[in-house]
Amino acid sequence: MKPVIGITLGDATGIGPELIAKLCAEDRLKPYCRPVIIGDVRILEMGKKIAKVDFPVQLIDDISLIDWEGAVPVLDLNNLDPASITLGEIDPISGRVTAEACITAIKLWKKGLTEGFVYAPLHKAAFILGGYDFECENFLFSHYIGTGDAFGEMNVFNNLWTSRVTSHIPIKDVASILSKEKVYGAIRLAHETLSKAGYDYPRIAVAALNPHGGESGLCGREEIDVIMPGIEMAKEKGINTMGPYPADTIFINAFNGEYDAVVTMYHDEGQIAMKLMGFHFGVTVGAGHPFPIATPAHGTAFDIVGQGVAKVGAIEQAVIIASKMASWKNNSLSQASKLETIQ
Repeated sequence: MKPVIGITLGDATGIGPELIAKLCAEDRLKPYCRPVIIGDVRILEMGKKIAKVDFPVQLIDDISLIDWEGAVPVLDLNNLDPASITLGEIDPISGRVTAEACITAIKLWKKGLTEGFVYAPLHKAAFILGGYDFECENFLFSHYIGTGDAFGEMNVFNNLWTSRVTSHIPIKDVASILSKEKVYGAIRLAHETLSKAGYDYPRIAVAALNPHGGESGLCGREEIDVIMPGIEMAKEKGINTMGPYPADTIFINAFNGEYDAVVTMYHDEGQIAMKLMGFHFGVTVGAGHPFPIATPAHGTAFDIVGQGVAKVGAIEQAVIIASKMASWKNNSLSQASKLETIQ
């Protein structure tokens, strides 16, 4: 059976509703999963009009009663009137209901009704203004899931995964925040996430911080004093880790398929390379959570919202990755159960 995946509409003032409408109209969800759309059905109807598409829906309040061969199932939250919002603008009410949809998706997983979820692009400022005062959505997810501190995010493009030790902080603060423990933690999180995605022994390369990898200490000692000790900690735990490699060359080998993942020291060190190679197909995956959470790596695209021109490549890839992760986990549990029965 294909996994049941919740799919939220994202921020209603952005391109999320039209993206989901296009995926449904073109039947680009059911090949990978059993989808449940989560949000206000009126916002989905708005997305249909923008995308100039149409398809039947079935309004549901009980996932166990869904006719999976029928129309697209929609869990109607009935919490946002399209007439009350303006496309392309930050809206606290839209931000609030966007967060509520994600929380609903988490509650459905906790009840055992879904096996993961994909969320269309949201706007961080909007959901903070809407009353959810978290640094970003991953902190919101961790709070409602109960993940603890061991969480983060990874970006995926063409089977290459990236993670980072520091994220949304000023560049001037990066070096002072790095520690061997944090480097090891980012490597371990990458290893665990790729293992959940079906990689048996993922190859993880680690980027240097300084130009030319620090030039043996002549251009900074972070590679010697912090990054290499973190790599050694990972190796001692049996994690297939290598580096540190200069940031200006590491992605040449990565995109040639020599690594499964790259761990960088700061946000743009990895994001520039990934978005340059595949902005319209990149996916962000929640790391450290007990079930798959994915979203397109691009944002709400206020500059093109309402024009019907938004591309669905990234969000379709998010659905594919979340579905594969959920299916792989189910297959692994099934195999383990069989082994236990045999023993």
